[in-house]
Amino acid sequence: MSTQFRLGDLEIHRVIEEETPLFDPLEFFPSLTREVLEENLPWLEQGAIDRATGKLRLCIQSYLVRTPHHTILVDTCVGNHKPRPARPFWHMKTADTWERNLAATGVSVNDIDYVMCTHLHVDHVGWNTRLENGRWVPTFPRAKYVFGEKEYAYWEAEHARAPNPVIEDSVLPVVAAGQAQMVRTDAALNDHVRLIPTPGHTPDHYAVELGKGETTGVLTGDLIHSPLQARYPELSMRADTDQAQSAVTRRRFLEHQCDSGRLLCTAHFPSPSTGHLTRWGDGFRFMPTSA
Repeated sequence: MSTQFRLGDLEIHRVIEEETPLFDPLEFFPSLTREVLEENLPWLEQGAIDRATGKLRLCIQSYLVRTPHHTILVDTCVGNHKPRPARPFWHMKTADTWERNLAATGVSVNDIDYVMCTHLHVDHVGWNTRLENGRWVPTFPRAKYVFGEKEYAYWEAEHARAPNPVIEDSVLPVVAAGQAQMVRTDAALNDHVRLIPTPGHTPDHYAVELGKGETTGVLTGDLIHSPLQARYPELSMRADTDQAQSAVTRRRFLEHQCDSGRLLCTAHFPSPSTGHLTRWGDGFRFMPTSA
């Protein structure tokens, strides 16, 4: 299965850190009932749910976008050597999978012009920094890191109230190095890349529209985690800062994208992670792209 594709004059690579069964769907989606889950298992077990464990199969990945003028990395996964005791499967990782997959694109850390973090959660900021002589330093020495200004303000305040290792080791060192670029989440990065505000999962979460002039693809970030949420847009996940807002944002976004021809590039859907939307009753069906 290829992890590289093109959208017009954009070259895009999925840079995968891991793809594995991670969470019980009934815990991940607090409002999901066992009856609804069982009703949908026949199609979910074709890839979205692991038959053996019953857990949601999720991909943790970055998107590398090469425009005619810039090389952009969107979201940076979990990272290595990060203390994450609350999530043992992400605690003090040492695997070189993500680094090898980035190298396979032909791009090095020195080639990245922008790092865009759709939001500041643990699995989207990890490779922002690396450990060097006992200090956390930016992994991408030439890059500007694009953070939503309200997103950063929210997590900075939360960190001041209750220290958060994710902010401490993967966000603040970028700010201290002078490499953070705080933006409104309705801004254009360049003539091929635009941010659109998609709040709910976090206060200032953004998605990324791709295409010169006409939008041909969208990087969703975490406004949606599973194809089950396309079928039931009001199904919010447990870590959403505002579950009601998340549901409104997701419904509005999916309505706008449905039957548009735009390619949805999801953060966490199992491979191939990309696809298109069609109607399915009161919800939507995610149609994965062919391998």
